[in-house]
Amino acid sequence: MQNKYSNAIRFLSIDAVQKANSGHPGMPMGMAEIAQALWSDHLVHNPNNPTWFNRDRFVLSNGHGSMLLYSLLHLTGYPISMDDIKDFRVLKSKTPGHPEYDINSGIETTTGPLGQGIANGVGMAIAEKILAAKFNKEDIKPIDHFTYVFLGDGCLMEGISHEACSFAGTHNLGKLICLYDQNGISIDGEIENWFTDDTAERFKSYGWQTIEVDGHNQEEVSAAIQAAKDNVEQPSLILCKTVIGFGSPAKAGTADVHGAALGDEEVEKTRSALGWDLDPFSITEDIYDYWNAEAQGKENNDAWLELMDVYKDKHPNQYIELNRIIKNELPEDFQANFDKFLDDCTKETGALATRKASKVCLDFFVAELGELVGGSADLTPSNNTFSSASSTFSNLNPSGNHINYGVREFGMTGIMNGMSLHGGIKPYGATFLVFTDYARNAVRLSALMGLPNIFVYTHDSIALGEDGPTHQPIEHLVTLRSTPNLDNWRPADLVETAIAWKLAIESSSTPTCLVLSRQGLPAIERNNEQVSLISKGGYLLKSDDNPQINLIASGSEVSLAMSAAKNLNDKNVSVNVASIPSLDVFERQGEEYISSVIDNSLPTIVIEASHPNSWYKFLNRNDEVIGIESFGESAPGAILLDHFGFNIENVVSKALAKINE
Repeated sequence: MQNKYSNAIRFLSIDAVQKANSGHPGMPMGMAEIAQALWSDHLVHNPNNPTWFNRDRFVLSNGHGSMLLYSLLHLTGYPISMDDIKDFRVLKSKTPGHPEYDINSGIETTTGPLGQGIANGVGMAIAEKILAAKFNKEDIKPIDHFTYVFLGDGCLMEGISHEACSFAGTHNLGKLICLYDQNGISIDGEIENWFTDDTAERFKSYGWQTIEVDGHNQEEVSAAIQAAKDNVEQPSLILCKTVIGFGSPAKAGTADVHGAALGDEEVEKTRSALGWDLDPFSITEDIYDYWNAEAQGKENNDAWLELMDVYKDKHPNQYIELNRIIKNELPEDFQANFDKFLDDCTKETGALATRKASKVCLDFFVAELGELVGGSADLTPSNNTFSSASSTFSNLNPSGNHINYGVREFGMTGIMNGMSLHGGIKPYGATFLVFTDYARNAVRLSALMGLPNIFVYTHDSIALGEDGPTHQPIEHLVTLRSTPNLDNWRPADLVETAIAWKLAIESSSTPTCLVLSRQGLPAIERNNEQVSLISKGGYLLKSDDNPQINLIASGSEVSLAMSAAKNLNDKNVSVNVASIPSLDVFERQGEEYISSVIDNSLPTIVIEASHPNSWYKFLNRNDEVIGIESFGESAPGAILLDHFGFNIENVVSKALAKINE
């Protein structure tokens, strides 16, 4: 059963980890036959065109075993050279310790934080199902591929696996096939002391097909994959019994081989035990010939292109739309239609919570963009994510564009990452801002991978009221703003919300958080120039002659700043007022523009119902932030705002004191 083709994976992995003296050799050694069964017998892909849209997707959820993936990519013809293999875990190499999203090298997603890869796989399978339902015809199926996921015990211990896999079973994601490396070992040793789930029964209860096999028998694994492919009504979990570190005489089946190099002596003993007589990093031509997937990949890719030519002739309008979303392009008339929509927004004068302003925006954007697919983690009526152009995604309506995620904030976000990675979908997902704590690590991976997801976070402050401190965010904006490559918008009204939404949709490599109020907010008066400056993240809303103080605010506190400025004007105090809905975008504008908005020769007061730490880098030592550094309280929102000092009297009093210092 063990052969030179699977052993090639083993020893490339062993040698790379040994050279780096760092890594996880046990999983590649144990999953080599599983990888051979999938990649040689079933996986449809093209090493010379890694972005081919109808390729099968492959996710290594147990990403610590990254050398398995790098070995496969090298052997099958992707641009991962032997020098790249030798540079495993070297600074700036193409082979980092855990896989990092690099589609041109064949790496579909960043994995390592366990469980998120399987959630990504669920998202990819959802994207495939939605697009197939929208574009496939009975005789022509331009969208028709599988998503395969390798996962381990750690992935199944993480709670996100329950969130995502339960959801996958509910939605009959039959194109999702997961292969579980059931080796019974994790870092701490034999998992029987802390993980005794009956995994097969667990997944059966989700509605999955389960198949149990010997993970070291390639033919048995391959037959199980075929059985999974034949069952398109259920996602499949193939439970593969394996020995971690297979072939190592002293370390196989132990935690010693999980996360450390074997050591020179054990490497030689393993070579002898498995009959591998090649030098480190040596692969013979016959092994390369066996693995090389370039010719078959070109044949599969060319067949799809021919099918697309037929599709173009028979369904020209849908062909144009499918190609547009594959290329991630906006419709030709999008800008003109948005300009008209924004003009209508500027004419609205009534008070409106920005969560409801977001719904107004979604009514426009979802109607414009068929690829915009989103939903909420069981908070649709509160987050306002169901637009007038939405229909619910379900087994009866697989082309639906609104997803009821249930109470699964982490799962939702990991699934969104998978949808975005798949392509053809622009995902948005919503919850309360305070519950970003649950979703945080998947948001971080979204930013790390440069995925332009749209996160809608409502109930953004103590003003949500009576639900109390468990639901009132304090430190959350600071956390999000400190995340690299994440744009956070806290708009003050409908106009700022519309522009934030548009920028989020136009983003190609940065996710966006839209942080929205529960309470109604007044419409802000602006001139056309001020409207045009919103996209810079911050702008002067009021500029008096000979100003004596800056008042700066975001979101719901902008109207408070304007009211306080009017009161100060009545006291013959001149004021500059700035609205800064996005500190992240504002900071990128450069010092000249920032200085034109925040005059650092003046005393400054920032007003934001959040933790103040985001602001100090823009301020002088004696400037002040009216914010919150404690947890909230349970009371009506208006009473809480007054209690914590978010009222005209407090702002005016602090401004006068600051001027008179």
